[in-house]
Amino acid sequence: MSDLALKPARQDVPDYARLQTPQRQVEASQHGTPLDLDKQYPDLAGTPLRINGAESCSANPARYKQHGFHFNADNCIACHACESACSEKNNLPPHLAFRKVGYIEGGSWPDVRRINISMACNHCEDPVCLKACPTRAYTKYAEYGAVLQDPDICFGCGFCTWVCPYNAPQLDPVNGQVEKCNMCVDRLEQGLKPACVAACLGNALEFGVIEDLPPGRDQVKLDIPGFPDPSISRPNIRFQQTRSLPPSFQRTDGVPLQYQRSAPGEAGFMIKPLATSGKRSWGFDQLSSRENPLVVFTLLSQFTVGAFLLLFLLPQLPVPAALAFGIHPTLASATGWVLVALQAMALSLSASHLGKPHRFYRGFNNLRHSWLSREALALSLFFGALAAYMFVTTFPVLTAWLAPTFSAVLPDLAGISAAILGSVAIYCMARIYRIKARPFWDHWHTGAAFFASLLILGSLGMGLAFGMADGLAGRASDELLRWFSLPLLTGLMLQAFALARHLRYLARRGAEADVSRAQMLTTYGRTYLARWTSLAVLMLGAAVISLSMLPGMVALILWMALSVLAIPHEIIGRALFYVLVTPTTMPGAFFWNNKYFEAHARKTGLARMPQVGVVPETH
Repeated sequence: MSDLALKPARQDVPDYARLQTPQRQVEASQHGTPLDLDKQYPDLAGTPLRINGAESCSANPARYKQHGFHFNADNCIACHACESACSEKNNLPPHLAFRKVGYIEGGSWPDVRRINISMACNHCEDPVCLKACPTRAYTKYAEYGAVLQDPDICFGCGFCTWVCPYNAPQLDPVNGQVEKCNMCVDRLEQGLKPACVAACLGNALEFGVIEDLPPGRDQVKLDIPGFPDPSISRPNIRFQQTRSLPPSFQRTDGVPLQYQRSAPGEAGFMIKPLATSGKRSWGFDQLSSRENPLVVFTLLSQFTVGAFLLLFLLPQLPVPAALAFGIHPTLASATGWVLVALQAMALSLSASHLGKPHRFYRGFNNLRHSWLSREALALSLFFGALAAYMFVTTFPVLTAWLAPTFSAVLPDLAGISAAILGSVAIYCMARIYRIKARPFWDHWHTGAAFFASLLILGSLGMGLAFGMADGLAGRASDELLRWFSLPLLTGLMLQAFALARHLRYLARRGAEADVSRAQMLTTYGRTYLARWTSLAVLMLGAAVISLSMLPGMVALILWMALSVLAIPHEIIGRALFYVLVTPTTMPGAFFWNNKYFEAHARKTGLARMPQVGVVPETH
């Protein structure tokens, strides 16, 4: 809680800025969760809350009840006073905002309607950010039910910004860390409402025990148009919206989706893709993203694991590929050391993507909940086992002092460990992206795509290395490549099946998933079609080689061509994986919280003006 500080309580605070006594007794929230947090955490009841080393223990009788915000959309006038008060209270730079006011617009002139939505952290009952954070920078407190984050512990991976459906955690590219709303717990301890609530001019924001209806209100709805699915994390915010609404709304922040009424007379709204011209384009100028290091990191790791599995497992089988390994032992050893170097490069790229790369070791802190921590550990152990395998096989003298029985099985133990750990690492890597707030990723296609890349890249790389060695030695390589084409074909067929099922899933799931599908078929339509074309060419070439229809040199030339084609095929496919995501985020405004305006500001030079609130991307 580095941005909190206890200050002497003021005596001239008006009544509207003070916490009110709950008007009614409610035992559970609308999500079915008990509101009395002291019963869930009996050891913490009555203990002081430490804020920057200072102890505080308020006498508020509702101190251990879950608190939250109540937003009246009918009253919000988008004056941004709540934003300003929050920024001033937390001393935020222009490029950060813990509370943001976005809006959606609908209707037609002159009957145009706007819904303004003021949103900060909702201090959820099931905070997905807490479970996802690999450094354990988040804590759910019994006091007021606040979810607090310590930026000093954070190392800036930004994973919490992926999993949160509400844009609450803010990644600061200047300081390389995440920060977010802290519920103003220092003010709560003094009996005051959060700064944003006290500053609201239109009486749109209220705060208190979450199910306690504020004075003058008659609704405590769980959502309104523009608010993501509350079942993801059970947020502690309630809404009121009683004015009549038009049949559809559009966002002004550039996200190509709209909210349409489910049926005439019904209150619910569905998310639909924004109508487009339907023209296909390449979208190459939009393929680059902040996640470019992750494109290289994931593909390198999958290639390394796939190549090692073949390097270690094929010699155990009576196949021509094993014969090639025996004929070229120096190449086999050199290939293993190249894999060690490539995996070291991949781990370095992963660390360089962090806001604080020198704090990379904190990524192992949340093995209990975070798949990111599990992936980091599994990949690190795989790297260690791979290096150990290469050392004991390349330099047997290092194990000569051990018992003969143990030294004989040590290479196999290291190899089996590396094979298992590598496979587990890729599984953990796939699990990272199964995020409910990002429906484009939340499908088994993600895991299938990762393991397909493992097979495709690994088999092509190993086949190319040993096929060329056979060719230079004057031996026919068609039989060798025929065996390597089997895992290659398996990976290609898995990728084709997963892509086809994924496209069907996106259309069936609808909402943000259907928005991603529409972008994939229009903005990146030609690129997506080219990917299918290259996939078909790769499958045809692998099938021809597997059927032994070509002489050795021709098969080797075709294999080299397939290897060259596979590199852009996989890189572009992985880049699309990152840029096509449409997250379940809150609507922004025309300038505020608008990634399209941010790109425009960087392109035109507006980003050089600090007051614009846009900074260059540093990693």
